Amino acid sequence: MRLEQFFANLQKDLKVFLFLLFVICLYRAYFMAYMSEAIAPNTSMGEVFLALWLGFRISLKSAGAIALLVFAFCSLPELVLPRLRLDRLRLWIGTAGSALLAIFFQARFPYYEVFHATFGREVVQGMHEDTQTIFSMLVESYALPTRLLAAVVLTAISYFLLRRLLRTETMPLPNCLNRWALGVGLFLFIPIFFIFIRFGGSFNYEHSINWENASVTKDPFLNECILDDIQAMYRVRDFYLNMQKDGGVSFIDVSRAEEYMGFLGGDMNRREGLEASLTRTARGARLPKPKHIFIILGETYAQWPMLPEYADLHGADGIKSLIAEDRAFYTQSFMPNGTFTLVAITGLVTGLSDVGMDLNYQPKSFREVYLTSMAPQFQRLGYRVEFWYGGYPEWDSIKKLSLAQGFDAFYGAPDYNAPQQNVWGTTDGHLFEALYDHLAEEEPTVHLIMTISNHPPYDIDLAAEGIDTAELESALQGRTEQPKQLALEVGHYRYMDKVVTDFVRRTMAAYPDSIFVITGDHSIRMDPTAQPTLFEHESVPFVLYGNGVTKDILPKDAVGGHTAIVPTLIELIAPEGFSYASIARSMTEGTKYAFNSDCWISREAMGNVDDDRMELLPGIASPQDDLATEREAALYEVAAMRTLSRILIGDMEQ
Repeated sequence: MRLEQFFANLQKDLKVFLFLLFVICLYRAYFMAYMSEAIAPNTSMGEVFLALWLGFRISLKSAGAIALLVFAFCSLPELVLPRLRLDRLRLWIGTAGSALLAIFFQARFPYYEVFHATFGREVVQGMHEDTQTIFSMLVESYALPTRLLAAVVLTAISYFLLRRLLRTETMPLPNCLNRWALGVGLFLFIPIFFIFIRFGGSFNYEHSINWENASVTKDPFLNECILDDIQAMYRVRDFYLNMQKDGGVSFIDVSRAEEYMGFLGGDMNRREGLEASLTRTARGARLPKPKHIFIILGETYAQWPMLPEYADLHGADGIKSLIAEDRAFYTQSFMPNGTFTLVAITGLVTGLSDVGMDLNYQPKSFREVYLTSMAPQFQRLGYRVEFWYGGYPEWDSIKKLSLAQGFDAFYGAPDYNAPQQNVWGTTDGHLFEALYDHLAEEEPTVHLIMTISNHPPYDIDLAAEGIDTAELESALQGRTEQPKQLALEVGHYRYMDKVVTDFVRRTMAAYPDSIFVITGDHSIRMDPTAQPTLFEHESVPFVLYGNGVTKDILPKDAVGGHTAIVPTLIELIAPEGFSYASIARSMTEGTKYAFNSDCWISREAMGNVDDDRMELLPGIASPQDDLATEREAALYEVAAMRTLSRILIGDMEQ
């Protein structure tokens, strides 16, 4: 009897789930039809159907979350205590979910009309506004009473429809099956079902859909429609939590700000304060002014495949061939801004060191341009500044951040009609092909480029690209605990390396006055062994390549990081007397240290920021400098740059 009752209750829970899923999809379709003028004229019906399909998938999660409450508070208690009768509670939980959907649905219309987005960071910012003012505005300008009444009506309709649905007959427990086997089967099916729903119609994160990777159409309106209101509010939650972070990193001491300002060596004689410490004057161009500048951030462009002991893998043959040319400069003493992609991007876009705060979640980042941001400085030199990305523009708001920080344009995969490779975007091949085709019509332009293919789920057809993973796996036997997985990763690294190198050579042939910087966003995730060195685990390459570049264009032992790229380029191409702002020194000055959130690096050694682990860099048999002294000096620079970056970001906005 207990199993029969549980089986019937599961069917009722499923009815609630399907009903709510239907309501969400109906609201989405109505919103798209009602607001159809917001769809771009050149948008195909295929993209409309794609938005509906992806919306259906992501809404499995929203409906599933409410259905999980029904299961937890109705079906499970009745299984334990069969005398309980919780059908009414099931109805009221379903109705409460319907009410929430109705309220959000009514709010979506005016919100989109104002912000051209489903619920986003503006909700968080609105939390800090005067409540009475906001309420008056909603009543006077956005018909709050009418919309609330409409939500009540929709909720009432949902209540009666759901009640009628729940009163329909349920299927009896099949008599032909073994009851013990049926019970076990049910209890196995339930978690599998919820996992499938949790990942939006998939069984793992790599193939799941969420608000960060759902924007795959070329139409911004459709991209917002993919998110149902519950998922959009989940996005608001993520924004809010990230905006609460106050860094949490070490070596920030605002009380020593003046000391650090003097140490960083800006033009202190010009004016007092932070701006003076960050203001620098170019000493005169060392390179012919290029028409095209390319800053290539390779996804997981780690430095270890370039080491001699891994030469047989041929993962980095492309970048090494560029380094071998006379018109290339390379240093191994280089660090990313952080340990994941976003920090690399924000470091280059804003010029700020990582202080543990996601700049793409700070209201100030969208309200004003940071003093050290790259775009305005290159624009003053006569360049247009563009961001080219192999993924989707809405990922972590990098398009909004870049444009807010002064970029002239942002191009993501939908903007150049690239086919989707996976949930993250297109292939590096399509990215660079689109960029190359764009060059002919360009004025002088600086391009910040973020590749994407060397990233899970690692689904490039490597065989079609001439890369034999079986051969790589064989070469890795005995060198790693997971040769098959590392072979797949090295294969994708080799693909990225080849695409980048081919683009550089092709572009140099067509536009010989170009300049390239090639580096990686981070090295984390792709280690050659279970116990990598700090260099293998953290460092990325720095290659300067192009017209006028020589082996001695920078000091041979120059040390740098992401935030040093822009000041270095400015010093190389700007006329004497040109003023610019930067926390990091230019590598033309013979910089000695760089760092990210975990490690510091010098010309000879590398160490952890938060403990005393230190290692010599590859090729350094014995250090010329005292390592303890090196560590002390490196950490002082870490403190100076982190402190001034934190001050420039400003107070946290709660």
